[in-house]
Amino acid sequence: MCGIAGILYKDEKQHNVGENLTAMLESLQHRGPDSAGFAIYGGLNLPDNQYQLNVEVKDKPGLINQLRTTLTQISPIFEDQIIPSTDNYNIYRCVIELENYELLKPLISNLDMIEDIRVINGSHSFEMIKDVGLVKDIAKRYNVTEVKGTHGIGHTRFATESKIDRYHAHPYQSYIIPDITVVHNGQITNYWKIRDPLERKGHKFESYNDTECIVHYIADKLSEGYHLEEALESAVCDLDGPFSILVGTPNGIGIAKDKLGLRPGVMAENDDIFAIASEEMALQDVIDTQHVEQIAPGEVRAYTI
Repeated sequence: MCGIAGILYKDEKQHNVGENLTAMLESLQHRGPDSAGFAIYGGLNLPDNQYQLNVEVKDKPGLINQLRTTLTQISPIFEDQIIPSTDNYNIYRCVIELENYELLKPLISNLDMIEDIRVINGSHSFEMIKDVGLVKDIAKRYNVTEVKGTHGIGHTRFATESKIDRYHAHPYQSYIIPDITVVHNGQITNYWKIRDPLERKGHKFESYNDTECIVHYIADKLSEGYHLEEALESAVCDLDGPFSILVGTPNGIGIAKDKLGLRPGVMAENDDIFAIASEEMALQDVIDTQHVEQIAPGEVRAYTI
């Protein structure tokens, strides 16, 4: 199962992307009750070399202060907040500054070595929100409906492999190049065939979730100079199994479907909006659905702003 959704505004201005994706994912809630997530681009507006971190921190005395102390040895903390959770873990969100992007992943790896701390994500041009539970509860906890942006992707998960927790919720992110995210409905049956050469090239995997394999694959192609559409065309050729994929980048959204068309996907477009989802009922929340297209088997598209 799983439900995927994406929306892009063509005028490059900020719109209610969080509210729209929330509505779309609520319509797809029946496809996955385990967790849900959002990657919303174009609203974070951080200065150069600043990054937002979302960190899962166990609710025990002094741990957030320890995290703050560790971070301030590297960078001033420009803003921070604590989002209370319901599972004995809080989310600590802050903005820090690094000399360059290449320092972000090593910093995250070092923070992950602190007991009872795990970094959910670090980003410059998009906001990542994901958690265990129903869409409506996550949207309320993180105030998702107030998040503005130019485009975004979302997911509601029915877990068929790997654990159900905050980290394994979608979207998945790659740090190979900045701010690439993926949501996915389906299974990659040649997972190890894809993962092994990527690991040999130095890619670091942190789970056995096949969506992480997809985001590494796409980011690797982009790092080699492929355009997004070309990277997705290669994915359709190289990845086996049933899948529908949405890729988020700072400049737009890409879509791809397996060659046999075994996972659903529909899209609609007008002069202002492009929207895509697993089912038409989700599109009806954000766009006129008089002209809905089915994503064809093996089809690839890229929409940029």
